[in-house]
Amino acid sequence: MTANQIALTYLVASVFFILALKGLSSPETARRGNLLGMIGMALAVLTTISIILSGKIEFIFLAMVIGGGIGTFVARRVQMTQMPELVAAMHSLVGMAAVLIAVAAVNNPAAFGVADPMPTGNRLELFIGTFVGAITFSGSVIAFGKLAGLGKHFRLFSSAPVVFKGQHLLNLILAIVMIGFGVAFFMAADKAWTPFWIMTGIAFLLGFLIIIPIGGADMPVVISMLNSYSGWAAAGIGFSLNNSMLIIAGSLVGSSGAILSYIMCKAMNRAFISVILGGFGAAEGTAAAGAGQKTVRSGSADDAAFLMSNAESVIIVPGYGLAVARAQHAVKEMAEKLIHKGVNVRYAIHPVAGRMPGHMNVLLAEAEVPYDQVFEMDDINSEFGTTDVVLVLGANDVVNPLAHEKGSAIYGMPILEAAKARTVLVNKRSMAAGYAGLDNPLFYMDKTMMVFGDAKKVVEDIVKAV
Repeated sequence: MTANQIALTYLVASVFFILALKGLSSPETARRGNLLGMIGMALAVLTTISIILSGKIEFIFLAMVIGGGIGTFVARRVQMTQMPELVAAMHSLVGMAAVLIAVAAVNNPAAFGVADPMPTGNRLELFIGTFVGAITFSGSVIAFGKLAGLGKHFRLFSSAPVVFKGQHLLNLILAIVMIGFGVAFFMAADKAWTPFWIMTGIAFLLGFLIIIPIGGADMPVVISMLNSYSGWAAAGIGFSLNNSMLIIAGSLVGSSGAILSYIMCKAMNRAFISVILGGFGAAEGTAAAGAGQKTVRSGSADDAAFLMSNAESVIIVPGYGLAVARAQHAVKEMAEKLIHKGVNVRYAIHPVAGRMPGHMNVLLAEAEVPYDQVFEMDDINSEFGTTDVVLVLGANDVVNPLAHEKGSAIYGMPILEAAKARTVLVNKRSMAAGYAGLDNPLFYMDKTMMVFGDAKKVVEDIVKAV
């Protein structure tokens, strides 16, 4: 392909990426957006392969076959509840890819069409792409471990914050030293492997240190933040390789991830700058003292079915417990039966419900829940006060009234105002605290009835009773 043809094809692929992001902004167009993204990526990959047809193309195809085979195997086996850790794992691979490409470019610039010795501009781009990629890799590894529940085996993966005295000062010192060696690499006349390796090693360490103090309740923000990091790492390497497609794709991922991080921060009352630096989450909550001595009003699935069948309006609040039980299809069946009885049924989605942004939306879409029944927090919060029954399925922190109490670890975090409904039904396996480690006063209110058990089994029993 000629240079003009390559540029034109990359431009078309970029348009497909932009249209994909537009499509993914709404559940109704998400499938189309996903398809457009795949078409754009296929164009980009085929165009890139055409550039290097004279090289060792067989190794590229071999790598694609191996990688595609692994991806297909994982995609077919992964459960919906494992999607957050899968996303974190994918982010780590993007970060490591950026680091490996940087190493190859430093070792043999001519192979990438860069002058040898490497110009200072390319060194700066490699410096930025390398340390962002390294931080993305190690930070994503920690996020994966936390989401996968590996804390029972390794303390660093604990869902609770891992903090120690002088932690922020250490991070600051390491960041300054990393930048210092990056400047040394940037100013050197030769390959400067020593400052490059030291800079990269510190960046890997910083990735671990930035994520370990972040508690489980903040993991949705971490996922979107690492998504942004991976995009900027790819864009930085794209500048070094003079690859416009990599620059555009990386910038789209980086900017969209940053915007999503901002939305998540707003939803959790977090400071955006603090998130970008990984400094939030250090003051994670613990279970309220004496929680085990409080009494709750419990009932059966039949009781819940009676209350909802005789209500005029019901709001369902899905949470991670619903995902674990894979109860979304049963919930849809229950909602259809209630609607048939004349009940106004809606779903309330908190931006950070689950373990990653949009987790609950994905589950409901999988069950083909009508989009006009699904409402975001800002659109439905004012409706709770006039709602007869709220059914909370496995959610905890996103409906916790402690968010309104000063001194609470989640103080200021916008929540779904389920406590304002006339009757609240809460399905949980036990009275264990949520991912933030906080007890929930909602469970002990006179208007609340607890229905203990697996979400899928409980909802199926409700369906039979309705």
